[in-house]
Amino acid sequence: MPKRGKKYRESKKKIHPEKPYDFPGAVRTAMDASNAKFDETVDVAVRLGVDPRHADQMVRGTVVLPNGIGKTVKVLVFAKGEKEKEALDAGADIVGSDELIEKIKGGWTDFDKAVATPDMMGSVGKIGRILGPRGLMPNAKTGTVTFDVAKAVTELKAGKIDFRVEKAGIVHVPLGKVSFGPDKILENAFAFLETIMRLKPAASKGSYLRSVVVSTTMGPGVRADISAVRELLK
Repeated sequence: MPKRGKKYRESKKKIHPEKPYDFPGAVRTAMDASNAKFDETVDVAVRLGVDPRHADQMVRGTVVLPNGIGKTVKVLVFAKGEKEKEALDAGADIVGSDELIEKIKGGWTDFDKAVATPDMMGSVGKIGRILGPRGLMPNAKTGTVTFDVAKAVTELKAGKIDFRVEKAGIVHVPLGKVSFGPDKILENAFAFLETIMRLKPAASKGSYLRSVVVSTTMGPGVRADISAVRELLK
């Protein structure tokens, strides 16, 4: 195991290894342990009682975090005609069709999220091998393949995130920046956790919510008392 840096070790001392934290306490403790020179991101990792190898246990969704994530999101929209203007009016950073597809074929991917109207997906599919691995491919399940481009752009700009359970049954998302303060981070966290609970697959057996760990970019993880988290979400 690689040796941890001095700042990490100092942050670790602020966390009681055997103390069960309620969820607000876990968030505050993780934020208090932050000591990087930059504004760290606060993350949450939730382990679920699902096996994502089975399609009926896949957990995937989106949530608009009420306070955003503290990052300016650069949104690209694949659209033609009136939908181009609609996207621009909604605040899209880049709008176009075939010319954008050709540009991306050349290796350009200077944007954070992509939206496409359904009629563009035949062409967008041709660059799926470029967009897919980067998490940039528009998808109807996440609301980014739609004729309502104004709504899609507005939500992405406001802090909409999409998430998907990993092979180990863990969902990992950002909750915002340390500079937000605990209250705003907690608002974002509850919006996410409530969404996760609504998405519980019928095929999930036993305990669905297994563990919740909060951390900052450079800091150690703080495990929340899972019983207390479940009680909060009832």
